Amino acid sequence: MTEHPTSHEGRQPLAARPQERARPRQQEAVPGPAATAAIPGPAAAPGAGPGAAEQADVQAAVIRREGDRLRFVGAATRRIARGIDLDEIVLGLCRASVPTFSDAILVYLRDPLPVGDERPVDPFVLRLRRTDRLRLADEESEPVPEGERLRLPVTDPQAGLLPAADLCEVRPDGALAEVLRGVRPVFGDSAAARVAVPELLGAGRTVPTGHRAILAPLRGRRRVIGAAVFLRGPERPPFEAGDLLVAAQLATHTALGIDKAMLYGREAYIADELQRTMLPDSLPQPTGVRLASRYLPAAETARVGGDWYDAIPLPGSRVALVVGDVMGHSMTSAAIMGQLRTTAQTLAGLDLPPQEVLHHLDEQAQRLGSDRMATCLYAVYDPVAHRITVANAGHPPPVLLHLGGRAEVLRVPPGAPIGVGGVDFEAVELEAPAGATLLLYTDGLVESRLRDVWTGIELLRERLAATARLTGPDHSPPLEALCDDVLDMLGPGDRDDDIALLAARFDGIAPSDVAYWFLDPEDAAPGRARRLARRALGRWGLDALTDEVELLVSEVVTNAVRYAERPVTLRLLRTDILRCEVGDDAPQLPRQRRARETDEGGRGLFLVNRMARRWGATRLSTGKVVWFEMAVPAT
Repeated sequence: MTEHPTSHEGRQPLAARPQERARPRQQEAVPGPAATAAIPGPAAAPGAGPGAAEQADVQAAVIRREGDRLRFVGAATRRIARGIDLDEIVLGLCRASVPTFSDAILVYLRDPLPVGDERPVDPFVLRLRRTDRLRLADEESEPVPEGERLRLPVTDPQAGLLPAADLCEVRPDGALAEVLRGVRPVFGDSAAARVAVPELLGAGRTVPTGHRAILAPLRGRRRVIGAAVFLRGPERPPFEAGDLLVAAQLATHTALGIDKAMLYGREAYIADELQRTMLPDSLPQPTGVRLASRYLPAAETARVGGDWYDAIPLPGSRVALVVGDVMGHSMTSAAIMGQLRTTAQTLAGLDLPPQEVLHHLDEQAQRLGSDRMATCLYAVYDPVAHRITVANAGHPPPVLLHLGGRAEVLRVPPGAPIGVGGVDFEAVELEAPAGATLLLYTDGLVESRLRDVWTGIELLRERLAATARLTGPDHSPPLEALCDDVLDMLGPGDRDDDIALLAARFDGIAPSDVAYWFLDPEDAAPGRARRLARRALGRWGLDALTDEVELLVSEVVTNAVRYAERPVTLRLLRTDILRCEVGDDAPQLPRQRRARETDEGGRGLFLVNRMARRWGATRLSTGKVVWFEMAVPAT
């Protein structure tokens, strides 16, 4: 009867079995998930035969190796997922792979990369986006720039070390296209990859002798968007079957991350374009006032919002200053903001009083929906009268910085927000002295989690006064620098909302630079207008403009007298330009037309268009104003 040992005594120790210790790793079977789950624990069962311990050790090594792979895949995918834009995701793949999984990696992406449902362009071109490699021992003394391209030896010894090709056109019937369509990673020495890899790397280039490679297609949600090549040198163990699963995981997470990054980039681009088109590209340069503005979104992840500002030139050299805030900072808020801003521009073109503009905005907000709420402040500045008329709809009050350095919070009726409905708005008229600066803003500038709105307004007033003291009592602070200084008062926790900021420096127009007359609507009016204009130009030393201005004034006044029933107004304004304004009570706007040879009239506006620097016509509530501008000769 044969006795079987019941303990480890009598077994041959592992150290005495060199053939077992020297067994190459690539010869060990790599079980799949199901097989791995069925592998018993590393401890040998009591009463097992002499080979049970060896088998348990092998199984334990396999389990450890599979555990290492799982931990590596988990850490690598987390690193890839941390990237937001395309470069961060590709860098995450490279840093996760080299040197832990491979000695080098090449990442090719489609050029151009399709976004979402976009149809990819032909031909199918791959561009080498990034290469990373393990630094060699003889390179330790030389700095290697981050992301330096991998230099691959080619089979021809005379060719030396050549970089991989930057571009690769994938032929529809080629071996590379076949591998990419298969989606699954393949070993570099497989039948398909032996042709596909040289096609990807470029003509005459292949994997160096002794190196091992894995070619992994990068497939997004709808299509293949690139490929990755993982390389190991001859001093490391070759890739195993389980490494194909690792490469597949890395490629899948990278491709999906790139897809999301491209979609995010497209959404950010759309948001930026939406905000850019809904806010003024540039501010106008009306006579007698200088303007500056700022807009800051609530965060980089919310680039659009409901805050807006605007400056709208009005007849009589006046300008409307508008700032508003729609609830929320989303695409919906931005869309509502765009509609309200367009409505405000249209109402301003009708030259309605500020309180009437807010009333119509309130009606428009109610038509958009019962929950469409916004605040708005609408002010009209008259540089001739040095006055400003302000109406408010639940918005924070403006701050006026006087020339001497005193900052004043203007007392304007608060009003109800736009969209409430059934509320009357009230306007107040205030002094706007020359050299003063009016600051309009949204509540994101003064209100946050750390302070209420009135505390923020007081901080803003103190900041403006402190800035004005730096420039002295006789000089106003530079407008652009003032806006930057105001935004600098925001602390790290003060950005809870969008911020819109509009600053207006009141220069005004001196009474000596204004000439104003009333003309009866009669045949003698054009001649009288010419004489009055000649005298004003002579008083201002602009005799060089007399002939042109007399001709244009005569044409515009003649057209006004033809249709007017009440006295016609004529006003000349001298600033850096000469502006002429003719007003009448007829609502029809003049239109330039091409007169026929037999027509006796119809050429007046043609002359105005050819000789004036600019001209235009604006409808008023009581009629219209036709104006033109002439350049003032340099003295």
